Amino acid sequence: LEAAFVNPSALLTQAYRGTGLFKEPLPVRAITSYPSWDRFVIAVNPRAGITSLAQLKEKRLPLRLSIREDATHSTRVLIDQLLPLYGFTLADVESRGATFQLNGPPGDPRRHAAIKEGSVDIVFDEGIGGAGNWLNTALEHGMQPLELEEEALKKLETLGWRRAILPAARFPRLDRDRVCIDYSGWPLYTRASLPDEVAYQVCAAIAARADEIPWDPNSYTGLDQLGRDTEATPLDVPLHPGAARWYREQGFTV
Repeated sequence: LEAAFVNPSALLTQAYRGTGLFKEPLPVRAITSYPSWDRFVIAVNPRAGITSLAQLKEKRLPLRLSIREDATHSTRVLIDQLLPLYGFTLADVESRGATFQLNGPPGDPRRHAAIKEGSVDIVFDEGIGGAGNWLNTALEHGMQPLELEEEALKKLETLGWRRAILPAARFPRLDRDRVCIDYSGWPLYTRASLPDEVAYQVCAAIAARADEIPWDPNSYTGLDQLGRDTEATPLDVPLHPGAARWYREQGFTV
């Protein structure tokens, strides 16, 4: 195996830094990043009376949480890294009376139905960039994003996550811009020892087939975007030298 995609970019950052999931830094390098604008949002029904995650620890509330059913999914990783910053885990919440509404993809029909019928109190997930996303349904039914405290945001940033803005301009039912966690980017990564020429040729191959690749129309702006840090291609991991050479030769900023 020479290269692989991962989403979000923050997980590759953890591997590079040796934080979060990783006990030591790994020699990973980025070749390119498939543009994908996304956010991880915690949407809360006002009836739950929750204005901070800290309240999930302080109160014994029989809440229903909508999360992914795959415990290895990246969103579950983020939740498992986030909740302990407030002094508890999903298991702790469950022991205090909470139940889980489990889903496959973020736009799972089961989730949409639960939001519409009002049977979920809090949704933890990403996948809000496309049409028919769950966040629009949540906003239509009165749910609003919960913001994290500054201390929690700083600790997540230390691990490799980025804070980002959830813009009201993109989601008209938002009452204002909200701060949340970035979930953008699908970096194609490799090992630092990959021969430069191989990384170079991968970039050339992507360019040669650019017209045939199903780019995300809400995120992709051009080939010059693929090797640099943008809102849809966050990169906190160095480019492989072979890839960096290809971008420079095209006159692209890296």
